[in-house]
Amino acid sequence: MLSRRAGRLRWAGMDLAAHCINDVLCSGADPLFFLDYIAAERIEPEQVVELVEGVAEVCREASCVVIGGETAELPGIYREGELDFAGTCVGIVERQRLVDGSRCEAGDLVIGLPSNGLHTNGFSLVRSLVGEDEFDVDLLLAPHRLYLDEVRELRGRADVRALAHVTGGGILGNLSRVLPDGIVARIDWHAWERPPVFGWLAERGVEEEELRRVFNLGIGLCAVAPSPPVGALVIGELT
Repeated sequence: MLSRRAGRLRWAGMDLAAHCINDVLCSGADPLFFLDYIAAERIEPEQVVELVEGVAEVCREASCVVIGGETAELPGIYREGELDFAGTCVGIVERQRLVDGSRCEAGDLVIGLPSNGLHTNGFSLVRSLVGEDEFDVDLLLAPHRLYLDEVRELRGRADVRALAHVTGGGILGNLSRVLPDGIVARIDWHAWERPPVFGWLAERGVEEEELRRVFNLGIGLCAVAPSPPVGALVIGELT
């Protein structure tokens, strides 16, 4: 909704593709292909083109093929002027290369890969704060980062035991899903510098507890390894 207001639907397409591909990476898989679904009360072809071009841009970067999708015009189901945009990415990984968190143990370190802003979560709250006012497009809508190259490089230099894409639920919420029972992550919340957008949220009354629960706070993907490579951003430890 904010992307459409700002004339940045292409960025929303990039968001969707990067979000899905990053999720696939967290199992250790390589992305193979992507499908999308666009539905609205009335389809606006120019909006569809913008969205799909955004998807295609990210998929080309990831060597992931856009093999098709579905476009549906459903009056009476969707609100006037709104649209629904969804995607699915399929990847493949050899069983012995699977990353599932099962080998994580106390003492392993948490590595953080920086985000460039909000990525794709918390926008119901952001929309309520923006209301009908003008807003800084680059601050709020910077496209979701793709972590393909960084994850591949990291796996080539370290024994990566778990990967967590920081989406809804924040850093701890997403890490907890990939860790074995009895293992928890202790995060040093001062180990990195947060992008300016999180200061914008705090200035508008969003408390620190809610920031940590909803947003990535500047860390878009976490990896767990016993011995991080030199230069890695270590943000916590498993206990």
